[in-house]
Amino acid sequence: MTEIKFGTSGWRAIVAEDFTLANIRRAVAGIAQYVAVQGEPRTVLVGRDPRFLGETFVAAAANVLAAHGVTPLVIPEPAPTPAIAYAVRRLKTGGSINFTASHNPPEYNGIKYSTPDGAPALPEVTGQIEANIRALGEAAAAPLDAGAQFELVDVKPDYLKRLAELVDLQAIRRSGLRVVFDPFWGAARGYTCHILREYGVETATVHDFRDVLFGGHAPEPDDHLLAECKAKMRETDAAIGVATDGDADRFGVVDADGTFIQPNYIIALLFDYLVETRGWKNGVAKSVATTNLVNALADHHGVPLYETPVGFKYIGELINEDKIAIGGEESAGLTIRGHVPEKDGVIAGLLAAEMVAVRGCSLGEQLQRLFATLGSFYPNRENFYLTPEVKEKFTEKIKTDPAEIGGRRVTQVVRTDGLKLVLSDGSWVCYRLSGTEPVVRVYSEARRENDRQPLSQAAKDWVMA
Repeated sequence: MTEIKFGTSGWRAIVAEDFTLANIRRAVAGIAQYVAVQGEPRTVLVGRDPRFLGETFVAAAANVLAAHGVTPLVIPEPAPTPAIAYAVRRLKTGGSINFTASHNPPEYNGIKYSTPDGAPALPEVTGQIEANIRALGEAAAAPLDAGAQFELVDVKPDYLKRLAELVDLQAIRRSGLRVVFDPFWGAARGYTCHILREYGVETATVHDFRDVLFGGHAPEPDDHLLAECKAKMRETDAAIGVATDGDADRFGVVDADGTFIQPNYIIALLFDYLVETRGWKNGVAKSVATTNLVNALADHHGVPLYETPVGFKYIGELINEDKIAIGGEESAGLTIRGHVPEKDGVIAGLLAAEMVAVRGCSLGEQLQRLFATLGSFYPNRENFYLTPEVKEKFTEKIKTDPAEIGGRRVTQVVRTDGLKLVLSDGSWVCYRLSGTEPVVRVYSEARRENDRQPLSQAAKDWVMA
């Protein structure tokens, strides 16, 4: 049998290879057993992004849940991951099963289980689910009678209502801002554009139709895939372009001049903006691999800083405890106080538009103002593929505490997640080995723009040294 393991964002696999109906039934049976022993409520939301066969997978999951005495509430249309998370909390269900592979290529799909607080399941929960799957064995893979009718739930209205409470949409309208929205053929179709247009904001869209192949590439709102968004911005004279990935938990933002503003900077800018406009100073959270511009802002504003391992579930816990105003990861995940403990690419884009509207200047200008006050930060991330021999050697190497890297003195070693080395000038490098591929993720952040490439090179050279 295929071993089903849940990572930071659930179990993902290639459709028709490991992601089969038989394995889906096994995974859902394991989740159903977990929910059943938790007591009431024995209801679970079942949703999906627009990927191939999503409707079939949702129906199969609903049948398995019902067979195990758990009531499925089926979301009939593709829905953003954060909208599902909000519905879990509003409806007080025993969690949700979301069929999504997020920003992964179209041949992938996945199952993400979120707990009753709407947050991604923590390792202690997924560990129990995996144990259930193993104990159930092959019997759980057997087909069940299909065709049963289940209660349908529309998660869109209440989620959009909540966004309107958290984002100053009237300010965007009053500014006359024009927006371009790129949902990447994904689950946020009809969400960002709908709420902006409802409030009178002129909004154009690209890739606003279902394509289960996502244009032939991963539905990832990154710079190299945003050409059509940028073209539509030029055509409509838009001040900002916002994009979401396949399940709308990640975001991408394009400035008025067509410059992609990397997520590290959006997180820092929005943190500064929320302190300024909402007066929220309870805290800020970032993963260890996210820009230290957030650290500098926390010091500047006198706000507690929480630096977490990579994985949004850790930030979600801090949101649930109301310890932070905003939490973010450099991989384009973000949420804010009073919202879901889950990444939300929709609210990130809307808040970025609000920030441009209220401050009356571009994102690039706002970033330069921060640099003028706090100094410059130039983050970078690369994946470095390793041979088996090099990986074995490097796995041992990162257990040591180096005194220098590339001839630069290491002043602090951080092991929150992987190995992070802070250098004497405040620049840093961070290494995280992939658990599934022969890859080391190499993060670096220079304090001068002309040092970005040399620092990145030094970080990679240390891997091979």
